[in-house]
Amino acid sequence: MSRLYGEQHRKLQDEFGTRGMADRVEDLVCRTEFDDGAKGFISSVNMFFLSTIDHQGRPTTSYKGGDAGFVKVLDNTTLIFPSYDGNGMFFSMGNITTNQNVGLLFISFEAPNRLRVQGTASISKDPALMAHYKEADFVVTVKLSELWQNCPRYIPKMEKVRDSRYVPREHCETPLAGWKQLDLVQDILPETDAKKAKEIGIIPIEEWVGKIISGAPDA
Repeated sequence: MSRLYGEQHRKLQDEFGTRGMADRVEDLVCRTEFDDGAKGFISSVNMFFLSTIDHQGRPTTSYKGGDAGFVKVLDNTTLIFPSYDGNGMFFSMGNITTNQNVGLLFISFEAPNRLRVQGTASISKDPALMAHYKEADFVVTVKLSELWQNCPRYIPKMEKVRDSRYVPREHCETPLAGWKQLDLVQDILPETDAKKAKEIGIIPIEEWVGKIISGAPDA
């Protein structure tokens, strides 16, 4: 019995004559534990895409980034990653508290490769987990159900220009998010952020948009 396919998948596989191919792919690459290859790849990437389900049953995807190694495989069926400061929506984190099913797409554009992970997630402020990360709001634990590697076809090869200056690091102070300097948000920022914004300088929305369009490093 397939772990991945339902009737809806089988209908399309039969239409295009790929049922045997789909079964072979599942047999060869679908795993229920992280092997050394998966662990190594996950530890090497500095980003992934997280899919969660909201309270209305709608899927949503968010980008999660950090320094290489920010996603840690604790054992053969468990990984963790931090939830860093964001825009205050807590959309993905809130979704996880009501629907634990998640999908993670790990992808490298420098050496085109990708790994898909399915599992159930929970968020925690357990001190033992929080100790892994500087300035995390939560730590997310994902218990693996399935993973499989896709071929790199269609992934463009690109080179990384620079790391994000906003990733919390032990050796330096984390800069204030650029958008928190906007004049339009000063009245709703947490007090500590509002104080920092005033020290750095308040900017209009037009200046912020210009930074984004130009790819300014402080955007």
